Amino acid sequence: MEGMDEAGNHRVVVGVSGSLGSITALHRAAAEARRTDAVLLAVLAWQPPGGEFAYRRSPRPPLPDVWQDRAGQRLLDALDAAFGGLPEGLRLRAMTVRGPAGRALTLVADRPDDVLVVGAGRRGRLRRLLHPSVARHCLHHAVCPVLAVPRSPLHDVLEGVRRRNTWRLPLHAATSQR
Repeated sequence: MEGMDEAGNHRVVVGVSGSLGSITALHRAAAEARRTDAVLLAVLAWQPPGGEFAYRRSPRPPLPDVWQDRAGQRLLDALDAAFGGLPEGLRLRAMTVRGPAGRALTLVADRPDDVLVVGAGRRGRLRRLLHPSVARHCLHHAVCPVLAVPRSPLHDVLEGVRRRNTWRLPLHAATSQR
């Protein structure tokens, strides 16, 4: 049956990277999975440093296993940051997929009855040029409904705090100048 996993459960697929936007999308996806009694499938896409092209030019066989393990740990860290452990009342599966995020998500959410949840935040021109939008890719290529979650209002507050703190001197530098 379409839109169901191997056990016959509906799926809500969510892209997770550990960013604040992906944590916001993860919370929205968890709410959707609870509402529809679906399995939440958290997916973290990863690529070799420098991308697949750089890796193919000089492959090192043991490294993909290390990168896969690191991706798995990043996914677990993101889930822990979002939920503080395994969330109650939620059937959760986590997986890492090698490949560009947009492509990986649309390959996993491959059934018309799936729901794909992605973060969709503001991005500057340079960032859009260097890193194509995962949300746009998913909206264009997905075979299932896509829920694009806007960035949290807290995102701007946290960005402002981070910017202010980067301009302050570290404590050890301030005390050594006295």
